[in-house]
Amino acid sequence: MKFLDQTKIYIRSGNGGAGCVSFRREKFIEYGGPDGGDGGRGGDVWIESADGLNTLIDYRYQQHFNAGTGGHGMGKSRHGADGKSITLKVPTGTQVLDEDKETIIADLHEPGMRVLLARGGNGGFGNEHFKSSVNRAPRHANPGQEGEERTLWLRLKLIADAGLVGLPNAGKSTFLRAVSAATPKVADYPFTTLYPHLGVVTVGDERFVMADLPGLIEGAAEGAGLGTRFLGHVERCVALIHLIDATQDNATESYRIVRHELENYGGDLASKPEIVALNKIDALTPAEAKRKRAALSRAIGKEVRLVSGVSGAGVRELSAEIAQLLRARRAGEEEAPAPQQSERDWTP
Repeated sequence: MKFLDQTKIYIRSGNGGAGCVSFRREKFIEYGGPDGGDGGRGGDVWIESADGLNTLIDYRYQQHFNAGTGGHGMGKSRHGADGKSITLKVPTGTQVLDEDKETIIADLHEPGMRVLLARGGNGGFGNEHFKSSVNRAPRHANPGQEGEERTLWLRLKLIADAGLVGLPNAGKSTFLRAVSAATPKVADYPFTTLYPHLGVVTVGDERFVMADLPGLIEGAAEGAGLGTRFLGHVERCVALIHLIDATQDNATESYRIVRHELENYGGDLASKPEIVALNKIDALTPAEAKRKRAALSRAIGKEVRLVSGVSGAGVRELSAEIAQLLRARRAGEEEAPAPQQSERDWTP
């Protein structure tokens, strides 16, 4: 299945049905009168987040969505039927943006969330609605109200607990293969990963979702390489796992390049908890791996882990540390007291 995380759609709610002008004329009925029914209401356009979806590919080839038009009123006080509403199913984590691609209309960050995008037009009144003691035979009815028409953007931000970041060929896909059942493409050339992959990691009785993102290069914030388009998928992550290729000459510079792009992107990515790990230690001797870890740790002022997605060295320990970090963060969010409203700001 092709991955698509951004698309443009056109929606239109249904028009309301027109009211009817009609008079009752039946044999042996002494008193007739207006009996034109009202028009039906136009259908609405809804959007709903659903489990089991992880891409917006369904909206790649069908981009126009129209709700049903309300039925017209008829004689004998018959009202028109309401138009059929439509519901757009999208993956959890989808944001709905206005045509300017900046104004967020809805953020469907939980399964089952349902938001009204366009309301259908009201049906018109038939002439029966206008009868009164001074207007016994009204000969006019209202047309139905027109529906709403909008152009929207759908942008998907995957829901993951931990995100893998790093330069191209840092071994992120290999690491995800080692800790989960995901099967992202692995090759010995840069930009093997062209779109994010998700994997479910199991550590004891705990499970969490890890996202493998395409590699970043210097200048990604200005559009170099694959740019920072996919960094939106880690905005919802609790923690970042920064993998660095241990076989390269300057690991410190690689770390600073990625950190610089995270800071330029914004979205509070630079302030998220980060675990730094030197990957591919299977290609080094134990002495070389320890020397590079000590040098990198002194340069960045953080603890550095040693792992290998190929041999599995340090993978289980790093997975357990990630699970412990996520557990602590979730516990902290649950224990955080809700903000109390001051008595001065209280209103009935």
